[in-house]
Amino acid sequence: MTTTFAFILVLGILIFVHEFGHFIIAKLFNVKVLKFSLGFGPKMFGKQIGETEYVVSAFPLGGFVKMAGENIDEEVDPIDEERAFSHKPVWQRFCIVLAGPASNLLFTIFLLSTIFIAVGLPILGPSTMIGDVSEDGAGARAGLAAGDIVKQIDSQEIGDWSEVYYIVTESGGRSMAITVERNGETITVQAAPEEVDIKNEFGEVTGQGYRLGIARHMNVEFEPASFSESIAAGFNQTVEMTRKTLLGIWKMVQRIIPASEIGGPILIAQIAGKQLQSGWLDFFYFMGFLSVNLGILNLLPIPVLDGGHLVFYSLEAVRRKPLPRQIQEKMQLIGIVLLVSLMLFAFYNDIVRVITS
Repeated sequence: MTTTFAFILVLGILIFVHEFGHFIIAKLFNVKVLKFSLGFGPKMFGKQIGETEYVVSAFPLGGFVKMAGENIDEEVDPIDEERAFSHKPVWQRFCIVLAGPASNLLFTIFLLSTIFIAVGLPILGPSTMIGDVSEDGAGARAGLAAGDIVKQIDSQEIGDWSEVYYIVTESGGRSMAITVERNGETITVQAAPEEVDIKNEFGEVTGQGYRLGIARHMNVEFEPASFSESIAAGFNQTVEMTRKTLLGIWKMVQRIIPASEIGGPILIAQIAGKQLQSGWLDFFYFMGFLSVNLGILNLLPIPVLDGGHLVFYSLEAVRRKPLPRQIQEKMQLIGIVLLVSLMLFAFYNDIVRVITS
């Protein structure tokens, strides 16, 4: 139940934000909007307000804003010609399409900034507690466990995890006496760090180093911040999320990240459910990250997606005329095939994860 609620909530908000971006800029340029839909397929319920019908449809995996004169071969009522999307200058059409992905990025800045204003900026507090132990690491073989508090290494007092990291990294692999506190008792074990491959967040080997296979307990604290500091932090974190998303896409193109990592609605629902169970703060962070992903993916230059339309309008601006209708239709068909194939592949990955988990 939690997973379903989290999935509907996160997708509903992000789809609304995306489509509202298209909608509000279309209205700004006086384009006639016929329908604003959350979801695809059969209409579940809706209401006509003025010239626009607002509906919620059966399949919540997207949405759309239908504008007069939007389709290539659509006939426009002479009364609506001046307000038809196709009759607007190319720069206005470009802005209307760009507004969807841009809204997702702006929403993330707003969401993260609001969190920072409310609770402060997240920082890692001082800690010497072990948060995670790799099963096949030197630390596990020596008897170290999650929850242990490191007190000493070779009789040297430890006050912060940075000292643990430095001593282990510079150990050269020599055996060392590690004293920890566990359930109120003091225990000393002998452990020899191993030389292992050091990998980045994408699994690429960046070098070798000595490690025990233990990680610190992530005790996040919140430091009060001013309004301007919160806005700046929200902007900076959104930029960092964008950088990581773009880099992740590039790593997939390079086949460094395997295609099996691509996830679909089931994976999103599972993660959303877990984040909501962890707390609203984790859930909102996940929503922000997903919003950035939605915005960036929609900007990919694939016909059917917003990015594909932006390519068409850019070429139209350079050529001073639209691409021939036949070329646009063929490109749209290719885009549909690519998008459907990707969705089916993501569904397949989701099902494999469910079966094998």
